[in-house]
Amino acid sequence: MSDPQHVPAFGDGAAWGPPAPIGRRMRLIGPVVLSFLIQVPAAVWMSARAGHHAAPGLLALHLLLALAGPLALLAARRLPGPTVAVVAAFALLDVLTTPVPGPPYVALAFAVVGAVARGAIIWAAVSVGTGWTAALLIGMLIDRTWFPGAIVGVTVALALCFAIGTMLRTRGARRAAMQAEALRRRQSAEEQERVRIARELHDVLGHALSQMNVQAGVGLHLFDKDPEQARAALQNVKDTSKLALEEVRGVLGVLRDGEAPLVPQAELAELPRLIAGLTTPGLEVALDDRLGASAPSRAAQFAAYRIVQEALTNIVRHSGAIHASVVLERRDAQLVVTVADDGRGFGGADPVDAGHGGALGMRERAGLLGGSIRFEDGADGGAVVVAELPWGRAS
Repeated sequence: MSDPQHVPAFGDGAAWGPPAPIGRRMRLIGPVVLSFLIQVPAAVWMSARAGHHAAPGLLALHLLLALAGPLALLAARRLPGPTVAVVAAFALLDVLTTPVPGPPYVALAFAVVGAVARGAIIWAAVSVGTGWTAALLIGMLIDRTWFPGAIVGVTVALALCFAIGTMLRTRGARRAAMQAEALRRRQSAEEQERVRIARELHDVLGHALSQMNVQAGVGLHLFDKDPEQARAALQNVKDTSKLALEEVRGVLGVLRDGEAPLVPQAELAELPRLIAGLTTPGLEVALDDRLGASAPSRAAQFAAYRIVQEALTNIVRHSGAIHASVVLERRDAQLVVTVADDGRGFGGADPVDAGHGGALGMRERAGLLGGSIRFEDGADGGAVVVAELPWGRAS
């Protein structure tokens, strides 16, 4: 008779965040203790007041019911529906057999609120409706006097219990939804961070290994013909591997709490060194810097550096080009980076749609800053990569 979907609410840990076990026990024991402190002393006082005017059996029953209701609330968390039914039956028996008028059966109020808050609304409605109707009808049959004010007061009090339970259930559902959304955002942020770190490692290692492969090939080719050039190529391999290790340590440094990157983020000023490392007898790379003394934001510089790095790595790996160029310029409020070569080109296909991870990484970098990137085939053949990045901070 309870709702099929349980919504954490009154007395449930999920409704109030992750409370300590002591807090959960207190929310369960609190209604038990409170109803016990109200009902049992009242029952003792009423029994003493009735004295010999009431049958001893009724007095004993009244004391037993005063104890039974609060104790039944101990099962409210696991069995909220049956609990409210049992407590409603105790309350009905108490109201029909009590020797003298006394305080209300407050255990029923806690049972109703707890059942509604935990989703056992039908249990609560049927139990309370049946019990209250039976109390009125049986009371008239046994000549129990019901004052209109008392009937209205009890009805309003029961309706108020349902309202409080509904409010707690709604608040619990809202809190659970907020926690679920916070968890989803945290997981999304963690996933984005993993993707970002993977992209950084891909760019750093991909470029470094490609550059080392090219320079090692040059060194082997010139080992006998031109030892000095071969030595320079091998020195370039050493420098590239050292720089790559530093960059990898810097990327992985963000995984450690409170640790800053070990090396500064790459800037456009580092492009000449990047290009010098790729320039070989088989590939000539030219840099055309039209920015002058002005410089874009650090974020734009870092994204532009990585985009150029990945584009040049792809040229070395796949294009078979002999000449390549890198152009930096400012157009209005944008940094425009153009990397072109005279190799095979893209063949009219979008490398992102073709599943090229490096191209996807470049597009993501541009998109994170609110910019864009295009992959085109040059008019005279070859490939052209054009990235347009916001000059200042991303919006």
